[in-house]
Amino acid sequence: MAKAAKAAKSAKPKPVKRPRRPSGDDHRQRIIDAMLALAARDGWRAVTLNSLTAETGLKLVDVYDHFPSKHAVLAAFLDEIDRSVLAGTTAAASSDPPRDRLFDIMMRRFDALHPHKKAITAIVRDSLADPLSYLCGAPRFLQSMAAMLDAADLGSAGCAGAVKTKGLALIYLNAFRVWLRDDTPDMSK
Repeated sequence: MAKAAKAAKSAKPKPVKRPRRPSGDDHRQRIIDAMLALAARDGWRAVTLNSLTAETGLKLVDVYDHFPSKHAVLAAFLDEIDRSVLAGTTAAASSDPPRDRLFDIMMRRFDALHPHKKAITAIVRDSLADPLSYLCGAPRFLQSMAAMLDAADLGSAGCAGAVKTKGLALIYLNAFRVWLRDDTPDMSK
């Protein structure tokens, strides 16, 4: 009897492994990656919710649930860049001079952007014809600059912090313009 029970137990079919359903984070990342690929390949003007739907294979409602506009996808990408830069910040670096700390953080930002340079170039180029995009993106950009100042332990709070944030934004935009044209692998310019 014991043998029969053992045989029946071993004859039970094993549960079928179902493929893992993509999580919301998987969808978010697919949409961000698709936005970058489309911008690099077809230009920023070609990026729409419908083109993201076609590129990702997701339903329009799924894309919309994560990002109601292409600008929201771009903001999420910039959040990733900020997190990447901030993740590399250590307390040990606080003994360095402030200028060195800030330079290191800005170079890490350019390093994080570098793999996406073609897409970023297309986004900037196509946005020149849409000044409203710049106005809408300005608060988000200043938020990033404030986070970079805080990471360098230079502070971004209060009136003095607002002035420092805007000053860093101007310096960064000038360096960014040079970076867009710099084709050297070590970003020597």
